[in-house]
Amino acid sequence: MAAARIAELFHGHEIFLIERNKNLGKKIVISGGGRCNLTSGLTDLKEILSKYPRGSRFLSTAMYAFPPSAMREWIENHGVALKTESDMRVFPKSDNGMHVVRVFEKILEKSGAEVLFGTSLKNIKKDGDKFVLSLEGRDELKVDKVILCTGGKAYGHTGSTGDGYDFAKSLGHQITKLAPSLSALLLSEKWTRAIAGLSFKNANLSFRGKEKYSFCGAFMFTHKGVTGPAIFALSAMAAFEEFDHNKPAKLLVDFFPEMDHAKLTGVLKNEIDGSPKKLFVNILGHFVPKSFAEVLLKQLEIDAEKKNSELSKKELNKIVDLLKNMPLAIVGRVNGDEFVTAGGVSLKEVDPKTMESKVCPGLYFAGEILDYDGFTGGFNLQAAWSTGRLAGEKSVK
Repeated sequence: MAAARIAELFHGHEIFLIERNKNLGKKIVISGGGRCNLTSGLTDLKEILSKYPRGSRFLSTAMYAFPPSAMREWIENHGVALKTESDMRVFPKSDNGMHVVRVFEKILEKSGAEVLFGTSLKNIKKDGDKFVLSLEGRDELKVDKVILCTGGKAYGHTGSTGDGYDFAKSLGHQITKLAPSLSALLLSEKWTRAIAGLSFKNANLSFRGKEKYSFCGAFMFTHKGVTGPAIFALSAMAAFEEFDHNKPAKLLVDFFPEMDHAKLTGVLKNEIDGSPKKLFVNILGHFVPKSFAEVLLKQLEIDAEKKNSELSKKELNKIVDLLKNMPLAIVGRVNGDEFVTAGGVSLKEVDPKTMESKVCPGLYFAGEILDYDGFTGGFNLQAAWSTGRLAGEKSVK
């Protein structure tokens, strides 16, 4: 986006895009499960900025200048039809991320920008008011401006191995503590394996560690723990929390956030009283998946063959307690599966109005290399578009 913006606005400038891979946009293509969740369908900027647990204030200038609505319009004006799904994630109608990548390829081809494919940057040195770039297998490049958009450390197989942090450090920048974000979580409980694959559309999840965090949304049990949008959001908020088998964090799950304890008890009791001869497990199966109902009763040591008329008040209270406040032990993150890296180039050293370094004039930053990160839903790509576009505009004066 940074290179494309320079190409759109300023003719006659030499643009070099250094690309380690053999083609552009590897991360763009794999986002959104391979369908390219390129942005969000949300329009309220305050709501959009609330989707960034870190760095939202820094991002506000870039985001107001080029919000998701502008990105959607820009892409569609370049011939890619879009669709907004019920969860407000935006995809190409074709579900093909290469169509998004092709937009950038065409702009760069038309402008005469030189894309150096299969090229790794070894180091950057400041030489007066110029930069000298040492490239693997190529001659050095001497340039006026540099925009670092190397990403974080997530999805290392796409080329983002974290070397951008070393380049930034070599030019005088501080790198904040780094941590994986938007990752699935591992649980110590083994009984949850029996319900692997079961998903819940709307649960309230509360993290209890050194700090407390809560998020309401969809999640799913896996063979090792829990995953899904709400879990990713919770893992982002708790990115810098430390927990393991020896010192687990607690996850509390409320499967019925729209009802308090008394209301859920009353609703279940009405069903029980209306069908005294039916098995209680079948009644519970009206409210949660049957396999989940069976596992719950087993955990509480309540006979699954009990009829409604045989269920005691104490047993009903135990069931409601578990549905409203199920405690689980978080013992780790699923390594290597995180979507983004929390932390990065210190935002104190970058001008949010221009994306230019405050410590190294002529150096600009954009994207995940910076110390911000967002939830899933197109927010991380959108922040990359917004900061990249701003860096491109301001780098040529």
